[in-house]
Amino acid sequence: MEYLTTIDLSLKDFLFFCCVILLASFVRGFSGFGFSASSVSLLAFILPPKEIVPIILLLEIIASFFMIPSIWNKINWRFVFYLLLGVLIGTPFGVRLLSILEPTSTHLIISTTVLMFAILLLRGYKNKSLNHNISKFFVGSVAGTVNGFGTLAGLPIALYFLIIAAEPAVIRASLAALFFFTDFYALVLSYFNDILNITVLYRTIPIILIIPIGVFFGTKLFKESSKENYRRYVLYFLIIISIFGLLRTLF
Repeated sequence: MEYLTTIDLSLKDFLFFCCVILLASFVRGFSGFGFSASSVSLLAFILPPKEIVPIILLLEIIASFFMIPSIWNKINWRFVFYLLLGVLIGTPFGVRLLSILEPTSTHLIISTTVLMFAILLLRGYKNKSLNHNISKFFVGSVAGTVNGFGTLAGLPIALYFLIIAAEPAVIRASLAALFFFTDFYALVLSYFNDILNITVLYRTIPIILIIPIGVFFGTKLFKESSKENYRRYVLYFLIIISIFGLLRTLF
């Protein structure tokens, strides 16, 4: 009970926290993204966004680490490089917004946009002509800003990959590699904006043991899924998370 006092959570909230991270790890193992989207939307019921973001950044880095053995030879480093350039520019702006602004209205815009694009993609929208370096840089900049104030970079980038019809294995591997770098970068910026503190570390340590379990079962499901099933599952997930985001901001 002394530990629960240290992390400023009740036993019920702590167990809810663990269940959310297990679910988010499973989603991350399957899709290569979605850890933050799942966590932020659900943990908002027990913690304010400013306290959630640094925890999720730490856990995202750990989740990426556990995925490295199964994704290394599938990573498209050219994709990662140009997206990362954009993320490096957008992230400081997003972190600064997190430190000074109430993110409710921003989450509302993000959720609405993602919901709209996910529905378009379910109806078969694709545009391979957007597969060029300028688009990657632009998407990376948007994702960096979103990552800084809400750890939601996976949503715009996943939508971009699906729009240009990238292969599922490439999507999953490239996203996991990209987030290893971007989340570490955002975490450093969080420290200098007084968002990272000792309570965050205490809340993160016991959760580390849960992540490899969820990643393992998510990876197992990915290996058993076809290309079309992967695309459909990811889009349904985006829609569900977007609806959660809308409900959280409206009520």
